[in-house]
Amino acid sequence: MPRKNLTFEESLTQLEALVVQLEKGELSLEESLKAYEQGVALAASCEKALETARLKLSELGAEPEEQPQS
Repeated sequence: MPRKNLTFEESLTQLEALVVQLEKGELSLEESLKAYEQGVALAASCEKALETARLKLSELGAEPEEQPQS
């Protein structure tokens, strides 16, 4: 699990590093599963930070840019 109270930027950097490790395909299955679990937690942390920022912008009356549809 990622350590608590990481900034958005720290979480994103760690998530990117995990993706690189996983894409290399050099981790064992057990290590890959652990990295994946950490990545899911980091992604959730990033999403929570983004949602908090969106809410703050909304409260301030700012209109966030439209998000591209997936």
